[in-house]
Amino acid sequence: MDRWISGAQARRALVVGGGYIGLEMAEQLRRRGLQVALVEALPHVMAALDFDMAARIQQELRANGVELHLGEPVAAFEEPRPGEEAAASVTVLAGGARLPADVVVLALGVRPESQLARDAGLEVGALGGIRVDARLRTSDPAIYAVGDAIEVRHGVTGEWALLSLAGPANRQGRIAADNILGRDAVYDGTLGTAILRVFGLTAAATGATERALRRAGISHHAVHLHPRSHAGYYPGAETLSMKVIFAPQTGMLLGAQIVGHDGVDKRIDVLATALKARMSVRDLAQLELAYAPPYGSAKDPINLAGMAAENILDGIVETAGWDEVGDLDPEETLLVDVREPDEYATGLIPGAIPLPLSQLRQRLAEIPPDRPVVAYCQTGQRSYYACRVLRQHGIRARNLDGAWLTWAAAASEAPGACRS
Repeated sequence: MDRWISGAQARRALVVGGGYIGLEMAEQLRRRGLQVALVEALPHVMAALDFDMAARIQQELRANGVELHLGEPVAAFEEPRPGEEAAASVTVLAGGARLPADVVVLALGVRPESQLARDAGLEVGALGGIRVDARLRTSDPAIYAVGDAIEVRHGVTGEWALLSLAGPANRQGRIAADNILGRDAVYDGTLGTAILRVFGLTAAATGATERALRRAGISHHAVHLHPRSHAGYYPGAETLSMKVIFAPQTGMLLGAQIVGHDGVDKRIDVLATALKARMSVRDLAQLELAYAPPYGSAKDPINLAGMAAENILDGIVETAGWDEVGDLDPEETLLVDVREPDEYATGLIPGAIPLPLSQLRQRLAEIPPDRPVVAYCQTGQRSYYACRVLRQHGIRARNLDGAWLTWAAAASEAPGACRS
């Protein structure tokens, strides 16, 4: 492809598909110096993440010059019309937009090639994958199937799923071989643990998304936080964006997503291990993890996530979701920004009043005692303290989950948002 791009003097590329391969192709084509547009039929890139986490990936793509067309599938590929310069073709979107390109890359995901199984009379699931049991036997007990061709049970929701990942496929091969040769081995589902680099960011996920849990009818709660990748006083610490999803009654871990510049990989592996071990968020708070300032903090981001979830489980704090604040009636609920004045330059959430935490106790009289409050700061820690103070004075206060950083990323990427 590189030789073809050089020979054709290609300037514009279009990538169809916002999954792992599509994002990797968009990055590499952009690094190659091409103008890049990416089309995704779903509302956001990276289906392995929820929208509020994928928003940061979209920001990174835009910041690196990738033009995004989201929530609009491809309708056709056509020859260029007069005035349209395209060495490859013009991609026509469902809404009518025409995107000329010199290079078009289709990265539409993986579909099982299960025709041989159909012809052999094997059971094929609704998703198109070969159905297997826990020992990876097909509906014919003499035939086994593994890898991208099979449907697996999701390790959290229990639903049938297509999860085309190299790690699970390799383990399935080992388990099938064990069973074929007389050993009794069981494959107990796929958690979907995966990781991806997009320009300067790393994105990773394990377990179920909120979207998948809603579809499966599983009750859940999520906590967002933004800890540092290692001790803040040691040079090079970067902010992580973490989302941990858990069962509201038991605290059982259900899923996690992380986006950041550093330290994402080791945290997602800890969370994937905890998920496999069926740990709760209380266990996360108690994990003993390696600490030295260049590598982590005395309270690792994993510990902090568990502690934040514990506070919710124990009723110490109530939270409000980033997507709730737009629907708040200012006559009924007070939205309070407790950051310091020099931080307000980044903006306020519409309808919020500035009331720095450092002045809160002296200015309590400004908050009507019968009016609920939603408080936020930059990352959520100071607004947690504010909520504790307000509750001690009889005021119902909720902490904005994920604080300004989660709201700002998600709001900027919401459909119809102004990005000028």
